[in-house]
Amino acid sequence: MPANPDTRAPSQRIDKWLWYARMTRTRSLAGQLVGAGRVRVNGTRVRKPSHLVRPGDMLTFVLHDRLMTLEVAGTGTRRGPFREARMLYRDHSASLEPLSARRRDKPGAHGAREPGSGRPTKKQRRALDLWMQHNS
Repeated sequence: MPANPDTRAPSQRIDKWLWYARMTRTRSLAGQLVGAGRVRVNGTRVRKPSHLVRPGDMLTFVLHDRLMTLEVAGTGTRRGPFREARMLYRDHSASLEPLSARRRDKPGAHGAREPGSGRPTKKQRRALDLWMQHNS
C-alpha cells in the first residue's frame, strides 16, 4: 500500500531549491546547471530541473570554482534573504577555498608558475631584444 503523500517529507524541484537557497542568481541558471549534468543528488547525476529533492538529500556540484557538498535541510516557500536561505541546507564542503587555489598549491600542477614569471611585457621584450643584439 503506497504511503500517504501527506506523511512523506516535503519535496521541491531542484532548480527551485537551488534558487531559493541562493546558490544561483536566477532559477533559469539553476535549471541550466542541473540540465548540464553538473549536479549530483545522493551520488547520482541529475539532468532534469524537475527532479525532486527532500530533506536529507545530499547535493554535490561545482559552483564558482568551489566543490559544494550540501545536505538539504528543508524546502523553501520563497527566495528570501540570506539568513532565511541558509536555513535550507547544511554545508558539508571540505574546504572554503576555490578548487583553482588548491590545484595551484600542488607541486607540479599543470600550468602553475610564479606570479610575474609568465610572458614578458612589450617593454621587457624590447629590452631583451636590445640585450640580445649587444651580446651577439
